Amino acid sequence: MSENETVLPQEEQNETAQAETHQEVVTQPTPEEAHEAFDWNSTGNKGDMYSAKEREDLDSVYEKTLTSIASNAIVDGKVVAKNNKEVVVNIGYKSDGVVQLSEFRYNPDLKIGDTVEVYVESQEDKNGQLILSHKAARVMKSWDRVNNALVNDEIITGFVKCRTKGGLIADVFGIEAFLPGSQIDVKPIRDYDVYVGKTMEFKVVKINNEFKNVVVSHKALIEAELEQQKKEIISRLEKGQVLEGTVKNITSYGVFIDLGGVDGLIHITDLSWGRINHPEEIVKLDQKINVVILDFDNEKKRIALGLKQLSAHPWDGLKMELVVGDKVKGKVVVIADYGAFVEIQPGVEGLIHVSEMSWSQHLRTAHDFLKVGQEIDAVILTLDREERKMSLGIKQLMPDPWADVLTKYAKGTKHTATVRNFTNFGIFVELEEGVDGLIHISDLSWSKKIKHPSEFTKVGEKIDVVVLDIDGENRRLSLGHKQIEENPWEIFETVFTVDSVHQGTIITVVDKGAIIAMPYGVEAFCPSRHLTKANGKAAKVDEVLDFKVIEFNKDSKKIIVSHRSLVEDANAAEKSNLSDAEKTEAEETKKATKKVKDSIEKTTLGDMDVLSNLKTDMEATEKKTEDDAADAKAAEETKAASAENEAEKPE
Repeated sequence: MSENETVLPQEEQNETAQAETHQEVVTQPTPEEAHEAFDWNSTGNKGDMYSAKEREDLDSVYEKTLTSIASNAIVDGKVVAKNNKEVVVNIGYKSDGVVQLSEFRYNPDLKIGDTVEVYVESQEDKNGQLILSHKAARVMKSWDRVNNALVNDEIITGFVKCRTKGGLIADVFGIEAFLPGSQIDVKPIRDYDVYVGKTMEFKVVKINNEFKNVVVSHKALIEAELEQQKKEIISRLEKGQVLEGTVKNITSYGVFIDLGGVDGLIHITDLSWGRINHPEEIVKLDQKINVVILDFDNEKKRIALGLKQLSAHPWDGLKMELVVGDKVKGKVVVIADYGAFVEIQPGVEGLIHVSEMSWSQHLRTAHDFLKVGQEIDAVILTLDREERKMSLGIKQLMPDPWADVLTKYAKGTKHTATVRNFTNFGIFVELEEGVDGLIHISDLSWSKKIKHPSEFTKVGEKIDVVVLDIDGENRRLSLGHKQIEENPWEIFETVFTVDSVHQGTIITVVDKGAIIAMPYGVEAFCPSRHLTKANGKAAKVDEVLDFKVIEFNKDSKKIIVSHRSLVEDANAAEKSNLSDAEKTEAEETKKATKKVKDSIEKTTLGDMDVLSNLKTDMEATEKKTEDDAADAKAAEETKAASAENEAEKPE
């Protein structure tokens, strides 16, 4: 045996000898037989001791551990890893997916083991990586989830992205939802910016699917809890109870106080015993104050609070020495048309009615006498300490003009007054401040017929008057203007005698006649039937004609004239060839006719038959007179002709 030969152990030597003996016995296969007998499945599997059946069983078990997924599908996954930028999600696929951490910004509490929804964008990219998106999955399912949240009144979580007009924008399931400022909290929010970047819980309160609008509320989450707190707090409230609260909100009409879970209102009138223009003069926001409970409503959850009630009423401190008639000083705090309120000490006011501001009787407003903030003196007229009411006056500080009116404005005295206003029946004038009088429309003019006082004068003008009567008890003066002059009708009675003729101008035509302007400023009336001219036509406005006075009444200041009478007189004068007897008869007939006509004028509608008969008799009388005159004239002519014939006969 050489040195290089290795000596094998005895057992190996025996195995080697057996193998050599076996090789010598086994016959070598042909190449075709060797190819068919080769186990191709074992190629490359070093140490693979599984049989085909075992391998099939193993493949079946392995396939059950994998999830069948497809691209563009939404699946649930589990967070298996997380760092500052990425989140690794296992969806049961052969590889895990990676999602950016920014897509979970709305959920800062995300941790390993949480289940999340992801959208499979691709089963593998060029690097064989599974591509997932949590944001895309949220957007695709967001509307279903939002609608379900609204229907089921669920609480959802969202991320406040930014501030907008009237509220905030929150990311809810990948949708931008609007959070109104009034729905952020139960108390008013003055700074919305403090909520930006925060994650908050919401309830969906409104969805507009057409415009893709979602409105959420955080206030709704805490209202239910507060409602229960309110019930408990209100159940313990009692009228007159004093509590500490915080000024929550200030309005023009009052102050809302937070009593620790329930709000109460202090009306502006319950803030101070004195008058204030705005609650901000008394309290400030977030100020802690003591308030007293005035009233509360269990059903409506309303609580009425008071602040001024915690201090003594100012009327209790009013001097007992003050009595009616005393003079006091005060400041005008409020003015209305009917009067002014004057504060004589904080919380104690008196009313000065406008009628107590001046002795004048004509209508005026309190604004004409006083201004807000003005310091004035006044006299106490009434004082009721129990009702806490006081009335004041300032005109009492001035002399009463009616004290000496009987001597200053005695009957028959003449004065100058100022026209204040008109009525249908006269003019109210002021002789001096506080002394007014009335001029009746019938006492304005002796001669003119005045339909309305505004035709005679104007407001503010001066007018001379005479005192006709005095009613001191009611403070009334009866005045006259026409009495300044003597009654011209005493003279008119001698000028405008019946049958006298005067020239006049027609100034107005009315239904029953016309108004005639006569000399000396007198107006007369001419009935329609007396306006007929010689040509048979009626006279018109502005015509100047002669008129005969047919009636004069000094007491009623009435003159009736006629133009037709003058025409008839002229026609009668033409019949100058009538004998005296015939003229006398004609005159008597004319008077009879006039009498009949006058009777006709005075006949009422109930006497129409009598009027017709009188008219027939009048016409018959006139015709008979004309026939008699014609016969007389014919007789005279016949007599004259006979005389001429006798003279022409030869002797």
